[in-house]
Amino acid sequence: MQQIDPAATAWLLASTALVLLMTPGLAIFYGGMVRATGVLNMIMMSFIAIPLCTVAWLLVGYTLAFSDDAGGGLIGNLSHFGLLGIDPSTVRSSVPELLYVTFQLTFVVLTAALVSGAVADRAKFAAWMVFVPVWSIMVYAAVAHWVWGPGGWLSELGVLDYAGGLVVEIVSGASALALALVLGPRIGFKSDSMRPHNLPFVLLGVGLLWFGWFGFNAGSALAADGTAAAIFLNTLIAGCLGMLGWLAVEQFRDGRPTTFGAASGVVAGLVAITPSCGTVNPLGAVVVGFAAGIICSFAIGLKFRWNYDDSLDVVGVHFVGGVVGVVLIGLFATEVMTAGPEGLFYGGGFVQLGKQVFAAVVVAVYAFLVSYGLARLIDRILGFRVSTEDETTGVDFTQHAETAYAEGVHGHLPSRRPGTPGLGMRPEHLDED
Repeated sequence: MQQIDPAATAWLLASTALVLLMTPGLAIFYGGMVRATGVLNMIMMSFIAIPLCTVAWLLVGYTLAFSDDAGGGLIGNLSHFGLLGIDPSTVRSSVPELLYVTFQLTFVVLTAALVSGAVADRAKFAAWMVFVPVWSIMVYAAVAHWVWGPGGWLSELGVLDYAGGLVVEIVSGASALALALVLGPRIGFKSDSMRPHNLPFVLLGVGLLWFGWFGFNAGSALAADGTAAAIFLNTLIAGCLGMLGWLAVEQFRDGRPTTFGAASGVVAGLVAITPSCGTVNPLGAVVVGFAAGIICSFAIGLKFRWNYDDSLDVVGVHFVGGVVGVVLIGLFATEVMTAGPEGLFYGGGFVQLGKQVFAAVVVAVYAFLVSYGLARLIDRILGFRVSTEDETTGVDFTQHAETAYAEGVHGHLPSRRPGTPGLGMRPEHLDED
């Protein structure tokens, strides 16, 4: 009978808190990247994912992802519907299963929040609230079972994804592309300036993300041991090299490095090391991070060539970075980290590389098709995109009746009836009528 390991439990408690912090960090990161008229809406799209995913995950998502296989390695059974059969004494991998449930929940929340970056400035908040919980079950829970669940078919095939290159990064990127195509480009896409309105927000957000990522990756070891330490170091290395890779491209291509590029490079490196953090050594982490920084810096420009408006580059950074990390496992995986499979450059041949490429394609296609169909259905029933007038006015005001800054949407407070407190402001902070 499994016993609870106090050290592993303590580390996973801390890691769970770190990963949960990543969603507010992402909200600030995304909030700084949009225009001033959509910052509150962008932040709210991340924050609302926390309660929506929590309800869906505890009710049915967890059991579909991590219960015993219901058949064919495609989905788990309903033995833990509503966390049935799980109590404080239940153990999973030497930690309380309730803690394991919560740790995995923070992954779902962050993955859903990532998708929102593709539809910034133009999505109906009500439609997003419908999309998130259904998507978390139909897409996330299914892929999580394939890759991490007992009897999952990709797991049985021998595909490696330590902390979520397939389950988090490729799933979020492919789903983001689907939503961007359903909603269409923003008004002024490719003609108007849509620069980040607050770069300090962007840098603060990426700092919080980087901090939380140590829990995301090293916490996935489910132990406080040498493997967790190696993963921790790999995560640091890849973030650093991602930044250097992106800045190198900016320096040689544009003549100057930017703070926005530095932040984007960190995220690209962290995205790519997520699947490979527990399979490569520090030298491999250097290559993974640097390659991701370079490749993703070019990939973000594809949206202009192919005319899809991925507002905050979820596809260019998370999808492409996820593919880089998943595929490079097939080249740089070492036996000392995997306790078995090896990559091409360490004597493993092409077998593992082929498995990684196959899994990336299958997961991307599944996430895209299901997300596209779900978004189309919601669009037909509720309408997923705000009106042209609402988009021009700004989604903060039209979706939430608030503005982020005192000057309001157009340089002044929104109009209001005499005697009515200004929207989004405390009454004592307003001038008398």
